Amino acid sequence: MNTSWILIGVILLLVLILIGMYNKLVKLRNQVKNAWSQIDVQLKRRHDLIPNLIETVKGYMKHEQETFQKITAYRSQAMAAGSVAEKGVAEGMLGQALGQLRIAVENYPDLKANTNFLALQEELTSTENKISYSRQAYNDSVLGLNNKIEMFPSNVVAGMFGFRKEVFFEVDVPQEREVPKVSF
Repeated sequence: MNTSWILIGVILLLVLILIGMYNKLVKLRNQVKNAWSQIDVQLKRRHDLIPNLIETVKGYMKHEQETFQKITAYRSQAMAAGSVAEKGVAEGMLGQALGQLRIAVENYPDLKANTNFLALQEELTSTENKISYSRQAYNDSVLGLNNKIEMFPSNVVAGMFGFRKEVFFEVDVPQEREVPKVSF
């Protein structure tokens, strides 16, 4: 009689542990989804600012049509990207094109003094900072989920219920990995 109660207790304990692991995996997966939605909000904000920025600078920068075309094309690609990896590549290219625009602006002192341009530039800088923070939060959430999926014994539960590893959001622009050259 005692052994049957012990066996029932052990089975009940194992079921509770299984439920706890499953619930933790669900929580982590939902954190990843929430973190991605935060990135998505900031990317949409960035995409919405770009046409206003281009319209503001077009009047001043007549010779920068190629830069405008690149930004517009990369913006479209970024908005159409489906997976996290595709989004990372497209956003990297868009960021690079926006950087070229910032460099080109240096040649137009009147534009740098334009209040609309300054306000849009500040909004874009703020948005870039928010994207960076959101990307870090997303990647932290992905790390937590992926660790749980790979570690024993939760990996058994993850396999039983079809939990899959998520992809980190990495902006892959080779120029960002280069060491900056400083000369005096």
